Amino acid sequence: MVLLVACAVFALILQSERDNGAEARRRSTAVAQTFAHSPGVLAALQTPDPTKVLQPLTEAARRAADVDFIVVMDTKGIRYTHPLPDRIGKRFVGEIGPSLAGKLYVESVDGPLGREVQATVPIKNPGNKVVGIVSAGMKVKNVESQVTRQLPIILGAGAGALLLSVGVTALLGRRLRRQTHSLAPDEMTLMYQHHDTVLHSVREGVLIVAADGRVMLANDEARRLLELPPDIEGRLVSELPGLDPEMKALLTSGREATDEVHLAGERLIAVNQRPTGREGGARETVVTLRDSTELQAVTGRAEVARERLRLLYDAGLHIGTTLDVLRTADELTRVPIPRFADFVTVDLADAVLHGEEPAPTGTDMRRAAVSGIVDNHPLTEQGRLFDYLPSTPQARGYGSGHSQLVSDLPTATGWRVQDPERAKAIIDYGIRSLITAPIQARGVVLGMATFWRTQQHERFNEEDVSLAEELVARAAISIDNARRYTREHTLAVTLQRSLLPQAMPEQNALDIAYRYLPAQSGVGGDWFDVIPLPGSRVALAVGDVVGHGLHAAATMGRLRTAVHNFSALDLSPDELLSHLDDLVGSIDQNETAESAAGVVGATCLYGIYDPVTRRYVLARAGHLAPALVGPDGTVTFPDVPAGPPLGLGGMPFQTAELCLAEGTQLVLYTDGLIEDRKRDLDVGMGLLRDALTGHPGRPPEETCQDVLDRVLPGRPKDDVALLVARTRQLPPDRIADWDVPPDPAAVAGMRDAVSQRLEAWGLAECGFTMELILSELITNAIRYGSGPIHVRLIRDRTLICEVADSSSTSPHLRYAASTDEGGRGLFLVSQMAERWGTRYTPQGKVIWAEQALPEVIQRPAPSPADADTPLDHEAADP
Repeated sequence: MVLLVACAVFALILQSERDNGAEARRRSTAVAQTFAHSPGVLAALQTPDPTKVLQPLTEAARRAADVDFIVVMDTKGIRYTHPLPDRIGKRFVGEIGPSLAGKLYVESVDGPLGREVQATVPIKNPGNKVVGIVSAGMKVKNVESQVTRQLPIILGAGAGALLLSVGVTALLGRRLRRQTHSLAPDEMTLMYQHHDTVLHSVREGVLIVAADGRVMLANDEARRLLELPPDIEGRLVSELPGLDPEMKALLTSGREATDEVHLAGERLIAVNQRPTGREGGARETVVTLRDSTELQAVTGRAEVARERLRLLYDAGLHIGTTLDVLRTADELTRVPIPRFADFVTVDLADAVLHGEEPAPTGTDMRRAAVSGIVDNHPLTEQGRLFDYLPSTPQARGYGSGHSQLVSDLPTATGWRVQDPERAKAIIDYGIRSLITAPIQARGVVLGMATFWRTQQHERFNEEDVSLAEELVARAAISIDNARRYTREHTLAVTLQRSLLPQAMPEQNALDIAYRYLPAQSGVGGDWFDVIPLPGSRVALAVGDVVGHGLHAAATMGRLRTAVHNFSALDLSPDELLSHLDDLVGSIDQNETAESAAGVVGATCLYGIYDPVTRRYVLARAGHLAPALVGPDGTVTFPDVPAGPPLGLGGMPFQTAELCLAEGTQLVLYTDGLIEDRKRDLDVGMGLLRDALTGHPGRPPEETCQDVLDRVLPGRPKDDVALLVARTRQLPPDRIADWDVPPDPAAVAGMRDAVSQRLEAWGLAECGFTMELILSELITNAIRYGSGPIHVRLIRDRTLICEVADSSSTSPHLRYAASTDEGGRGLFLVSQMAERWGTRYTPQGKVIWAEQALPEVIQRPAPSPADADTPLDHEAADP
């Protein structure tokens, strides 16, 4: 109705605008024609000043005709009159062509007064010649104002029509709601659907009885229970044949009844009756009927089922509380006692206890748990390993995957073959029946659970088998989860152990001891490493990857491998951490894109100790600074610049250089050693200081153990890596060094000096090879490098020669052609030496080569004064 009224109002407004526009055109046309034929107009046009005569006439006519303007003009469109005097004498705005042709022309233009509707007609002389033009019109806004003045009437009429329609609709709707009880059409449809459901589908009898005792409604179930005739509606209850008198009295009484049991033929009917009469309505009663013939039998079975549900509920709460296989098996044996069984045993395949898949046959079974109402029972004790014989119910159940019931153990014989003496003891003890159920998950049998009952209880029956299977099924998932957790934990621990150093490398620079403790939650990402470097130097590294599990362990292995690879390049600690930072950043990007599991936090401490100079150069990336234990037992924590954790990028790493006295202990560790939720970091640092202080001569092995005993209260919640290294100094008599002039003639003298030193060390047989190697390296340094040139010879586990110069140009190994005059020097060095390489220093570079020592008894090393053997400056060999 609102839409119809709105449309009508809109149509009236459009019609009013159309009518007013048409009226304006008619009025303008009539005024213009009337004025054009008025007496005196033609004579006025012939006067010398037509405006003087016509202007008063047009203004009077305009006001009388209620138009906005009357303009008289000549045949050229020059105005003689206009309501605005300043427009007189100017050209008319509009089309005058049709009027000059003697026609009437109506148009809408933007004139001096605004938007105008004007009619233009010609003024003709007696000879029918056009001698002038008259235009009359109205402003458009004056036309629209007339529509606006009519708008209240239109809207008022629309509002009246709307109110009338709303009132009529309200009256009709009120009457409909009263007749339909305010139900919508879909609700009425739903009500009739419910009515049909009550009549034909509800499996409970429903009767509606009027106050006079007549049956108003009876559904199909009520007809069946009471055996009512088809024409029951409208008949008196007292006239129904075959109905018990007590039932008739109840149905006609109208009183309330709750679960009253009455006889109806051979059935016991539970009757509920309630009055339904509303205020002002007819008083009726609704009766519901339910067949309770089997109620007594069902009640007994319901109690048994209720007890079993309680047992299964308790099993869900108390079985599988941990990820321990033996603990879960023990929980399975304890829950059913004594409500279901007197004794329970659980046998698992021995492989399951180690996290492996079980064998397809019942061999290598181990008694994982046994419980009972008493402890002095004759059943096989816990922990024993045995095989199921084929005749036993356990073997049949293991092979078939189905439960086995032996309701009378004394008369059964197959189970006795397993252990005749123990079987006799079981019978003598009074155990009379058993159920053995396979513990299987994902289609794999993990073991067998056996339930035993003594003569004090009823023997097991087929219904008990289903309960036993339910109990075992609840435990099987937990046992399998525990088994898989054990396997995964073992795999993770094995992986982590394989990624950590298996043994310390042989070197003479440091005495090493270490400890690694995994966290309670499993494997983690803590790691350490000891890496021998050229020149008898040793690199010490310790790091931590945040998190636990296989991902952390795998990431740790990647970082440790990267540190080994970067160490092979003989990089300084800050450069190595920069490369490691870039690697972690790329790992984060790749893994975040693929699996959204990047390395969220990784730290590292890397340092290099030189036993020749006793210098220790280190840098750290978000890691804790090491502890230094001096030879006198004092403990310090050096101020090492703290770089950002690995993977953040953008920040450079800085090194710190320490000069360590011989016998100083370097203590490197991860945060799991000192950090704990129950104490502050300062407390942990204080405990570490106390554990290290005051033991000047303690070996690193004892230091490791004492630190763990005093700093860690129990098994740590985070991984702990601890590395203790006591410094050594290479004796001066094992080192020889020379400054070499940048003259090729110095090579021969250098060979003689090296030969003398090797003879003094008892390594004369290494002289030829070492002289050849040094000749090539020194010649390259003189030819391609820049001074000063320094040669150092170190006798350690290998014989090491180093040639240093101030040039940063790195030599490259190449294979010279047969026609090349040079390019074979480094090739000879690589063939004669065990290893060779280049490392860069702030002063330039060092080219080194190692040669294995002969397995002979070496003579005592010469005194340090022999190291100053003068050079022989003979000419070098060509």
